[in-house]
Amino acid sequence: MYQPKFTITNKILKNIGIIEACREVIDNAPLLPYYEKQFRENALVRTVHYGTHIEGNELNLIQAEQVMQGEEVVARDRDIQEVINYRKAMEYIDKSQVDNSKLKDQIDENLIKHLHILTVDRILDPKKCGEYRKTQVVVKNNRTLEVAFRPPGSESVSRQIKELIAFINASQNKDIHPVLKSGIVHYELVRIHPFVDGNGRVARALSTLILFLEGYDIRKFFSLEEYFDFNSSDYYSALQSVEKNQGDLTNWLEYFTEGLAIELSKIKERVERISVDGKIKEKLGGKPLLLTDRQLKIIEYIQQAGYLQNKSFEQLFPMVSEDTILNELKVLLKNGIVKKQGVTKGAKYVMA
Repeated sequence: MYQPKFTITNKILKNIGIIEACREVIDNAPLLPYYEKQFRENALVRTVHYGTHIEGNELNLIQAEQVMQGEEVVARDRDIQEVINYRKAMEYIDKSQVDNSKLKDQIDENLIKHLHILTVDRILDPKKCGEYRKTQVVVKNNRTLEVAFRPPGSESVSRQIKELIAFINASQNKDIHPVLKSGIVHYELVRIHPFVDGNGRVARALSTLILFLEGYDIRKFFSLEEYFDFNSSDYYSALQSVEKNQGDLTNWLEYFTEGLAIELSKIKERVERISVDGKIKEKLGGKPLLLTDRQLKIIEYIQQAGYLQNKSFEQLFPMVSEDTILNELKVLLKNGIVKKQGVTKGAKYVMA
């Protein structure tokens, strides 16, 4: 069975500490539904864009988002298809986590091959989709075109993939921190390079799935792909460091954990800035308050617009009586979540 070689350095420990602290805040932040959705959509767009851009895709972030929304974009067919495909791969990962919580005990060659099929659909010859390569290849930096490293011969691909899967599923490896395990799998799949194309995307997708299945989905707010693409030379150098250090993954794992620590720190700061429900919880002395969908929508509206007036009731809640909305507001007023400025019909409701 494949056994990775690495040392837990102070840098890795520091990064893991930051990751755990950020995870605690993000997972427990009582965000409004609007922001929950916004964070996830933003992370998906960034994942798909930067995850394909690092491979040479020429679409910018706005164009990638337009493609994901089904809008028409003038660009190379391949670039458009890569974005469509990688979104499907990420949606498959999301669905796999929801549908099968035991999937981490069933990661196999079929799953890896299916991720590849999703990733290279309509890009590669169908005969090569989901099939291990039968030729020798080299991995190049897409920006500099320099050879990053030479993967093993095609004859050993199937055996090495089986060894990697055994490592993923082995019960004795459950003590390896999920972030380290994700980083190890990421590197090893890139190193083996089982397919003629799309290996980087499959490696990043599989390592993300491992994080999700190990309880580190972190509300699906993050995107490591942006970190990798920000300075692709650092990404390739970190990958190359393993071979240069006789198979030692330490430098790569320092780089990998630092990326997640940086990304989650940014997300944590954003969550803390806009967590209205967090302020509500503090006002209530830490006591939970079950808010109705209408009350959440009122809070969301006030936070976005700055205030709410009676004349906006109909726009916010069509076909709902004014008395009903005023009753919803009474709960928010009573609990000190919003306050009323003025006493006439033109009064404003603002955050307390």
